Amino acid sequence: MTASSELDELNSPTVPVATNAIDPAAVSPDNELPDEVEMTLFEHLEELRSRVLVSLGVAVLSMGLCFVFVRPIVRLLEGPAGGVKLVQLKPGEFFFVSIEVAGYSGLLLATPFILYQIVKFVLPGLTRREQRLVLPAVIGSSLLFIVGLVFGYQALVPAALDFFVSYGGDVVEQTWSIDDYCKFVLLLLFSTALTFQIPVLQVLLGILGLVSSRQMLAGWRYVLLGAVILGAVLTPSTDPLTQGLLSGAVLGLYFSGTGVLKLLGR
Repeated sequence: MTASSELDELNSPTVPVATNAIDPAAVSPDNELPDEVEMTLFEHLEELRSRVLVSLGVAVLSMGLCFVFVRPIVRLLEGPAGGVKLVQLKPGEFFFVSIEVAGYSGLLLATPFILYQIVKFVLPGLTRREQRLVLPAVIGSSLLFIVGLVFGYQALVPAALDFFVSYGGDVVEQTWSIDDYCKFVLLLLFSTALTFQIPVLQVLLGILGLVSSRQMLAGWRYVLLGAVILGAVLTPSTDPLTQGLLSGAVLGLYFSGTGVLKLLGR
């Protein structure tokens, strides 16, 4: 090798060799799709169509079953009314109330099956890590939904009705339409049950890394304002007691979800 060639080799810039650095987290088994199956768009739509039709069929059957036993269900809803007289103000009013009550009750009865169909549809597209969240989320959501119904029936509905009875009891006779009463109770029960899903949503967002418990605690002022607004919007009544109970429940649920997320180290 000549001196000039050696000099050129020394002066030539060093070219870095590209290395394919692989993130270990990217190839982790938790991020794999265990049930990955190639499906065309048409096959996805056909599967979605079949699951929707099956869910609708089960919901209709549940509503029909609840319509057969609608009288005991209506008596259960009448429980918080106490001594207030419920009347039918127009022909056929109780019949349409029966349809409405059976619809709500049947939908509630069919909810586990509908939720199962949703999970079965989205499960193949989830990673192993995401699939492990499905069962706890479904169980937690179902339990909180039931707790919300019980809380609404045992606390919110009686509080609202007691307020209305005591407010005008010395002026007007308490005689309520069965239609308006059932709509009031059903709306309050279902809005309360849906509100009780807040902790499940918080934990899922935290585990997926979208928000942390510290961020949730930092926004407590906005949560307080949101709880007051939510209590006013979701309660069909305008009494401050019912709105206060629901707002307090929203705050308790939010901070409970934040606490669970903090215990999980998120």
